[in-house]
Amino acid sequence: MGKPVLMDFFAEWCGPCHQQSPIIDELRKRMGDRVEIRKIDVGVDSEETRRYAMKYDLQFVPTLVIEKDGQIVRKLVGVQDLATLESILKPLVEK
Repeated sequence: MGKPVLMDFFAEWCGPCHQQSPIIDELRKRMGDRVEIRKIDVGVDSEETRRYAMKYDLQFVPTLVIEKDGQIVRKLVGVQDLATLESILKPLVEK
């Protein structure tokens, strides 16, 4: 089984996204390579961001999507704390 993927959908102009960013950085330090973390700037209009917006029904930023083996495990809207993210991800890496 593959490792979980956390996608952080953000925009440079988004204040709460700037609050989320150091939390994601700390999560990366704690989880290491057991979790793949992708930061995706959806504040720029492009074909790629439109595809993400449709696929994940993105309406607000920040939005975090956690997938495992190609399946969505959780979608979280708004700033999430480190403990919440760890509590979701740790069981996924222990399987």
